Amino acid sequence: MGKRCDESAENTMTSIVAFSLTFLLCSFPQALMHDPHPLLAERFIKGGGWIEIFFLSLYSAWLVEKIIKSVEPGKIRGVTWTAFSVVFFLQAALGISGFEKFLMTGSLHLPVPALIVAGPLFRGEGYFMPLLLLSTLVFVGPAWCSWLCYIGSWDLLTSRSRRKPVELPRYYNHIRISLLAALVIVTLFLRFSGFSTSIAVFGGAAFGLGGVVVMILFSRKKGVMVHCTTYCPIGLITSLVGKINPFRIRIGKGCIDCLSCIRACRYGALTSNSIRQRRPGLTCTLCGDCVAACKESQIGFYFPGISSVAARKAFLTLVVVFHAVFLGMARL
Repeated sequence: MGKRCDESAENTMTSIVAFSLTFLLCSFPQALMHDPHPLLAERFIKGGGWIEIFFLSLYSAWLVEKIIKSVEPGKIRGVTWTAFSVVFFLQAALGISGFEKFLMTGSLHLPVPALIVAGPLFRGEGYFMPLLLLSTLVFVGPAWCSWLCYIGSWDLLTSRSRRKPVELPRYYNHIRISLLAALVIVTLFLRFSGFSTSIAVFGGAAFGLGGVVVMILFSRKKGVMVHCTTYCPIGLITSLVGKINPFRIRIGKGCIDCLSCIRACRYGALTSNSIRQRRPGLTCTLCGDCVAACKESQIGFYFPGISSVAARKAFLTLVVVFHAVFLGMARL
């Protein structure tokens, strides 16, 4: 009974922390940014931003406790991530239809993750999105690719159409490196060769549509998120730069090699080889689906100096806070 009370008290404290962090992070843009205002409610009702912040904070507090207590946190992550994508693109559709208040700047930008890198390289300006990406990498590592990317949930849904993932060949790693290099080279070529912005926009749109094709043809067939782990250059950047964050997924020495966790991993980070090495592969995004799937409780979150349980709660609190903040302010 005492243990349950302690656990309940800890979960309540986690919710309070999530509420407070969400409220704090949203308060800065609410108070300091005005034209255009990042919070949608403020654009329609003066002072409405504070009401929106309150409800976003409540949502954050509710969601983090629900995920921590759930026996199937992967399903909750999939639903909330998909909901975020729906909200993001619904606002984009309204903006395109003429309701400019639903666009962040009043002008339309292509919602293609690769343009987070290519856009500033081509324009020589506009570094907000790269800085936003970097901030998430500092606090939650590569979890951008499992919680915060506006189209990643599409890849998750298509990959889950196959029950068991197929192990991808090693040359897929060379493909993702080549695609990132090609993106940088082509973008710089377009910029310094004097090509018009319309040509660059067409190229970005074509790359984005190519990603959807990859989801349909490869992710669905392989049961692995091929778009996110192979095609999307941002996936490689988050995998590499995200290592600056100390959160990790660790496999314990008591692992019995049952391989049940492989079915839960849609990022190709858990293979028979990586499990033998007791270390997830580079494509791990800290989604945590494998933690719940491990029947022997040998997979868990790791952060220096604290227990695996505390590390999981700390990570989920941070990533849910970012999710709630993005839900309120991420738009085209």
